[in-house]
Amino acid sequence: MELNILFEDGEALVIDKPAGLPLDRPRAGGPCLEDDLETLKLGFQREPFPVHRLDRDTSGCLLLARNPKALKRFSAAFEARTVAKRYLGVVAGPVEGETGTIELALSKISSAAEGWRMIAAKKGKPAVTHWRKIDEKNGLTLVEFRPETGRTHQIRVHALLGLGAALLGDPIYGDDANGSKAGAKRTLLHAIELTIPRDGKPPIHAIAPVPTDFVVLGFDLSEFALPEVATADIEAPDLALPDVAAEDLTLPATDAPGDEGE
Repeated sequence: MELNILFEDGEALVIDKPAGLPLDRPRAGGPCLEDDLETLKLGFQREPFPVHRLDRDTSGCLLLARNPKALKRFSAAFEARTVAKRYLGVVAGPVEGETGTIELALSKISSAAEGWRMIAAKKGKPAVTHWRKIDEKNGLTLVEFRPETGRTHQIRVHALLGLGAALLGDPIYGDDANGSKAGAKRTLLHAIELTIPRDGKPPIHAIAPVPTDFVVLGFDLSEFALPEVATADIEAPDLALPDVAAEDLTLPATDAPGDEGE
């Protein structure tokens, strides 16, 4: 798989991770980012190592360190919350207000029937997400998320509990009743921008173009970089979303840096 490199220097790479590509080998087998690390050496002796995590479905900016010292520094920057992360997500319903901050501590639960998921819990780990509404179209809302913390599935759970609906296509937190679970081929979350400060050097900065599965939904994306694809040649998916009012939506009752889930 050819990966688009968004930033490169002697100690770091930022790639545009494709949706559907897991970082680690799935239990059932199949491709993963590990398959591409040898190619991403790009003349260096060592394979680069992912500094943070993105879920399999999440596309966009992923930072890789080219040596152990860089890995240690970048990991410390994530833990110190000095890394600026910006995401785009499609919420499967209307969102009230224009901007806000969601502060809901998160905890992991699991069951034999449903597997594991994250829930809001008073005794959970603190999680903070700032959000801004960008556009609404056909009952969907395009939202910019700026997470301060990096909890597992943070943006996905905060969208559901803080904004009133899950991200479109989310198989765990989505709801069949409003189409959020089956409304897209993947969870529509994209890591659009990443900035990592560095002592004595310019910051690492990367912007990942908006994926085509966002573009075809018809949102106003004029403030963002778009893929080099003619949108007229892209067939929009059949979302089959019912007309459901926001008040009718019902809500279900790791600590790796940057793991918003993203």
